[in-house]
Amino acid sequence: MEFESSHHSIQALVEKIKEEICRDINSQSFIAPSAYDTAFVAMVPSTDEPLRPMFKNCLDWVLNNQTEAGFWGECDSHGLPTLESLPATVACMVALKIWNTGDIHIERGLSFIRANSENFLANINHYCPRWFAIVFPAVVQLADKLSIEIDFPEQLMASVTNIIHKGKQILEKEEAKGHYPPLLSYHEVLPSHYIDDEEHILKHMDSDGSLSKSPSATASVFMATGNKDCLRYLQLLTKKFANGGVPQTYPLDEELINLCIVNQLQRLGLAEYFNEEIEKVLEQVYKSYMTRESWAELKDSPPALELYKDSLAFYLLRLHGFRVSPWTFCQFLQAKEVEENIGNNHEYFSSVMLNVYKATDLMFPGEYELEEARSFSKKLLEKSISGRLKGQDHVPYPNFHTVIEHELKFPWIARMDQLDYRTWIEHENNNALWMGKISYHRLSSHLNKKLVLLALQNYVLRQSIYKKELEELKRWSNRWGLPKMRFCREKTAYCYFAIASSTSLPRDCNLRMIISKSAILVTVADDFYDIEGSLDELRKLTSAVQRWDGKGLSGHSKTIFEVLESLVREIVAKHFQKHGMTEITDYVRNIWRETFLSWLTEATLSRIGCIPLMGDYLETGMISIATHTIALPASCFLQPSMVTHKFRPPKYETITRLLMLIPRLLNDTQSYEKEQKDGKINFVTLHSKQNLNVDIEDSIAFTNDIIVKKTKEFLENALMGGFDDLSRPCRLLHLSCLKVFQMFFVSGNRYDSPTDMIQDIQKSIYVPPNVEPKKTWKLIPHHSSSIKVPQKVVMSYDFDRYSFKRTRIASTRVFQPTSSKLYMTKPLIMRIGSCFL
Repeated sequence: MEFESSHHSIQALVEKIKEEICRDINSQSFIAPSAYDTAFVAMVPSTDEPLRPMFKNCLDWVLNNQTEAGFWGECDSHGLPTLESLPATVACMVALKIWNTGDIHIERGLSFIRANSENFLANINHYCPRWFAIVFPAVVQLADKLSIEIDFPEQLMASVTNIIHKGKQILEKEEAKGHYPPLLSYHEVLPSHYIDDEEHILKHMDSDGSLSKSPSATASVFMATGNKDCLRYLQLLTKKFANGGVPQTYPLDEELINLCIVNQLQRLGLAEYFNEEIEKVLEQVYKSYMTRESWAELKDSPPALELYKDSLAFYLLRLHGFRVSPWTFCQFLQAKEVEENIGNNHEYFSSVMLNVYKATDLMFPGEYELEEARSFSKKLLEKSISGRLKGQDHVPYPNFHTVIEHELKFPWIARMDQLDYRTWIEHENNNALWMGKISYHRLSSHLNKKLVLLALQNYVLRQSIYKKELEELKRWSNRWGLPKMRFCREKTAYCYFAIASSTSLPRDCNLRMIISKSAILVTVADDFYDIEGSLDELRKLTSAVQRWDGKGLSGHSKTIFEVLESLVREIVAKHFQKHGMTEITDYVRNIWRETFLSWLTEATLSRIGCIPLMGDYLETGMISIATHTIALPASCFLQPSMVTHKFRPPKYETITRLLMLIPRLLNDTQSYEKEQKDGKINFVTLHSKQNLNVDIEDSIAFTNDIIVKKTKEFLENALMGGFDDLSRPCRLLHLSCLKVFQMFFVSGNRYDSPTDMIQDIQKSIYVPPNVEPKKTWKLIPHHSSSIKVPQKVVMSYDFDRYSFKRTRIASTRVFQPTSSKLYMTKPLIMRIGSCFL
């Protein structure tokens, strides 16, 4: 009943999300509004009534969207304020003060900053992003000119001083070009002497009337110049977002938004519920990319945004079987100006480079441009990490370096899907999409909360199934007495964890149990041939398997044969129940016959001291690793299922032979020392002995080169198809099996370790994901008074972008922005006549 209830709850939430996504034809609404940009648009006075805001809906949004905690701006996926919310809160208070409204809101905003400034700024000496150093001192100075006193405790003096110093350095040293985003895109917070040249500013305006597609910068330019194109842009912007909350970039790329949502579904482990929707989006994107001639066609778009989008599109399209060229995003390597721009601005581009690096995980043979892109992106990501070690972070948010380190240390091919889903469910920034001018564009809180809730429910439901199946598997193993065989490795939990965590098989699927039982039997039998059995016992057991008759066997040999016979009967019976009359008994038996024969061959050669040629060793070793023995019978249960003649020894498809080869080589690179001591044959040691002037390190490098080359070939076969008539589900099961072996052997022999996998098993099967906030923030009661701080740090920052003077018109006091420009020092009513008529 509990399972059914959870399943129905998940299905109901899936349908609700689908309904909302399909109902809202404006995908831009899926992006969270920017409180910072909305505040600056709200500051714009009306051209007809300069004592009123031109865009009242933006001011209303500011009034209506202060959080219960007292701040405005972006939250992480746990609902906690991000660093971006600090300048956003100050900007919103400024907007309210200009229009003489929201006194209570301002007081609550000040209280929040005073109570939580240490949470924001305590570590700023180690992590001060460029955008923050530019924006934060300026908005605080802007607030100060309006008598909004923002006090910081004395213990933060060093941090605040550091921010101011870094901001001054940026303003003094940077040119208008060569940095990203360019200084001019921060027009709203730049000192006036940086932007006095109106002609220079207008020369950098986009064709749509915006400055760098930024609402805040464009609003600032409009207030400074009265430019009609800026006005049209702002009018279109506020019409598009009629509720008043505008994004930090406009227009938004709807295709990119759709790709980000697909990526979010994928990373949260929800793709199984949205297959049709994902396929539809990717087909549309694929058509778009096929009709696009070159990357240069989109030269009007920011290079960071296009590179982020193109690398994400490449990754998702290739992962889902679309044939797409690496040149859809690798052309930046031929654009030296873009490449240099990335290298000089690696702080801003670090999230883009992470996307590029991920895209290169799906590399096929001969794709040298992807190798170059991987090398380039890896170098910049490592530079970001080394910057942190030197106390100079160059990343978008404080713990982003841990994301980079994880990606570099654990390649995608060696990671378990289930654990990746968990990591992303728990991540406080899982709503972050792509980097904007001062913060990430984030999924709307409304949508992301539902997606994370769905992902959490789905993960916990799967855990309940996995726990039940693992207990059943342990009973099966105990019933046969396998754990009592002291010579063999007891790997029941390891085997089940591997298959459950590497795939997203349907919840009611038989495959997890069939594959787990097969893997357990392979481990026991392999250890029996390696360690326990005499040659006479091994020959008798092998002969019994060839005859499929266990008469005359005793002890461990008898148990192993009986387990094998029972398992094959179970596979055949369940296959008959699922597919009817298709007979697979002989096919399954023949695979096991071949496998037992290979174990005998290896044991015999090892014990008589015969050293085979490398080619002969591999032909046997590819079979004895038994990956095909596990994967092929299981493939018969997929839809569409595997055609039985496709696993007739030895005529296997290329992808199956690669699945047999790569794990054998992976195993040999990690176990050669142990096997050499035990007198066993190993590919690494064979290569070293059979090649003159080659030491063991050379042989390891030689073997790893083969693994890399063959893995690329394998990925092309697994993801693209067209090389055989295997169904996509069969090919993806091959991929899951390879990922398991990569995981076991990527950094040692984890399979033989008694403890190395325990934490991963706990996370995958037993311990629910933790989505509770890791920080504690002080929430401000709705009507609290200001929290006074005895010491105050004065923000001595030369910010003169705006000065503000009080004026009385029609007995209403307002705050009217003025500028050092002549027409901005006159009453606004006079400026309207010259600028807008």
